[in-house]
Amino acid sequence: MIAPGLIDALDRWLAELQSVAGRAEKTQTAYRSDVLGFLGFLQGYEGNSLGTGALAQLTTRTMRAWMAHERERGLSARSLARALSAVKGFVAWMAERDGFDPSAVLMMRSPRFTSKLPRPLAKDAARAMLDTVEALGASDWVAARDVAVLTLLYGCGLRISEALALTGADCPLPPSLRIIGKGGKERVVPVLPVAREAMARYTELCPFELETGAPVFRGVRGRPLAARQVQKTMASARALLGLPATATPHAMRHSFATHLLDAGGDLRAIQELLGHASLSTTQAYTAVDTARLMEVYETAHPRAG
Repeated sequence: MIAPGLIDALDRWLAELQSVAGRAEKTQTAYRSDVLGFLGFLQGYEGNSLGTGALAQLTTRTMRAWMAHERERGLSARSLARALSAVKGFVAWMAERDGFDPSAVLMMRSPRFTSKLPRPLAKDAARAMLDTVEALGASDWVAARDVAVLTLLYGCGLRISEALALTGADCPLPPSLRIIGKGGKERVVPVLPVAREAMARYTELCPFELETGAPVFRGVRGRPLAARQVQKTMASARALLGLPATATPHAMRHSFATHLLDAGGDLRAIQELLGHASLSTTQAYTAVDTARLMEVYETAHPRAG
């Protein structure tokens, strides 16, 4: 049994992460699951009740056993790296509080994994996606709604959660939007005329009253539009267009960044527009650009191959 004091300490650590570091709710949930999984393993590995003092007794052997156990049960290298990061953070916090040496945990190396590059759509594919989604609409207002959502992703670089969080108070769209993104990070995003026009057409046709404090995007029964519905609509459109499964709503945001970079956009400015906390996250788009250039080179260069 995991001692209540240890569970309480975990909850206090997570609360501190949220208040001080501004970690997103999904990150908090994932970290809690990761650490509880680790503590559950320790309980079985040690074979007795698990209290706060057990963390001070951790060895590299125990840590390696846990990591091997996680890989054996099918956890990916990426997920294990995240879990190890959560465990390190919690143990380091406990070590500072209780005064023990956490070196055996902190010295553990994360498993190596290859970061997945963003998979943007080509410019003509992005335009075709908007046209196809409009054609698939069950009614004029639904078609206008879906076009407006995807235009916000592609034209403003919003995450789907950010687009669906817009309320009646945001309409008509101003020249710039103040967006609260992951971890409560705030940014100001310029709104292109095409996005304002798409939103204006949707709000004009929408059969439901768009109250100031309520979500502006609605499902066919008037409830807030779910991200899953947008994903399903794009899945139908990409099937018609013959696009790969990577052509998702988030790919529209990737396309926004990549096409800005293609046009000579500054990486720091793109970081701000996307709301990335770290420039290294945004730099993934330069890798996409380089990868695409290499594909062109391999195909077209007379000396290639």
